Amino acid sequence: MTDRSSQTPGPSGRTYLAIPGPSVVPDRVLSAMHRPSPNIYAGELVDMMPAMVADLKRVALCSGHVAIYIANGHGAWEASIANMFSRGDRALVAATGRFGLGWADAAARMGVDVEVLDFGRSAPAEPARIAEALDADRDRRIRAVLVTHVDTASGVRNDVAAIRAAIDAAGHPALLAVDAIASLGCDEMRMDEWGIDVLVGASQKGLMLPPGLSFVWLSDKALEASRTAGLATPYWDWKPRTAAAEFYQLFGGTAPTHHLYGLRTALDMIAEEGLEQVWARHRRLARAVWAAFDAWGVEGHPIGLNVRDPAHRGHSVTAARIGDGGGGRLRRWLETEAGVTLGIGLGMALPTEPAYQDFLRVAHMGHVNAHMTLGVLATMDAGMRALAIPHGEGALAAAADALAG
Repeated sequence: MTDRSSQTPGPSGRTYLAIPGPSVVPDRVLSAMHRPSPNIYAGELVDMMPAMVADLKRVALCSGHVAIYIANGHGAWEASIANMFSRGDRALVAATGRFGLGWADAAARMGVDVEVLDFGRSAPAEPARIAEALDADRDRRIRAVLVTHVDTASGVRNDVAAIRAAIDAAGHPALLAVDAIASLGCDEMRMDEWGIDVLVGASQKGLMLPPGLSFVWLSDKALEASRTAGLATPYWDWKPRTAAAEFYQLFGGTAPTHHLYGLRTALDMIAEEGLEQVWARHRRLARAVWAAFDAWGVEGHPIGLNVRDPAHRGHSVTAARIGDGGGGRLRRWLETEAGVTLGIGLGMALPTEPAYQDFLRVAHMGHVNAHMTLGVLATMDAGMRALAIPHGEGALAAAADALAG
């Protein structure tokens, strides 16, 4: 028999994983996935795919094509790279955090010549600098401009439409590829209207599923450009997936059966709420979190948001700092005492540096509502009191006012 007398029990009640992916999976989605394995040759699963593909395009406001992969977001990165580039082609990457740099690294490791414009971890990409880099590309070696819409690590949100305008103003033929892994289904996303050629996403954030599916939406221009891309292997090639003659070609083999049932339900839930209403809900929740941090950080307390200008913050995740190691201490207290897990400050400092313990992230993406977000903020406030972390008062009232406004 195991001696449990020395073990510290965890908090009772339902725990809350408030990290920026995997996000909360709705009970309806879990129920849809909880079923026996279906027939993959005929019947319900096969019959539901045309409508599901159409609904996936509707979530991105894309009139082009979508390819589904059994992969996480890193797989979507590789799929996009493989279909846009040949070895030695050039990519221009506008990085605003760890995940922008990660996409650049993936491209470089696949044989692409990468030029990185690093805008730091707290500010958006500058369209004018992108235009300058494209103007300097006299030989038109740059095949695509890569940018994150919302960087999951920094929380920086980029103005994709302005970047498209900069590419057009430079008269450059480069594709515009956008990582929307952290933003799709949370922040406003208008693929066609904003002139995006390639959009990558994943299941575990705004689409409210477990990790395991990734998606690449593509324009006709991107599909045509892929016909001369030399990096596409049989699995990552998006052409069979976007024009599948057989069901299995949609997935490069056996279908991700139970994820598809969950996806069908998640897309139904988004449609029932309304896409614009989904975006509005995420705006309200984000503003509540920001208002709380603004209140905590008054009077010189070392507490603040990573991105100064609200216009440049994503609505799915908030990156913040609580100085003197307060971020790490608060995260540990919340997990052990309150049943709430916050995100680490990914990419803001090296784990070996003392500053690493200053940073944290609060996710408010996907299947999240007001009482969940206010609950996280209330437990954070309680944790600061329990740990004697200096902070301003009135955070919860400020958050409530932001939600009500």
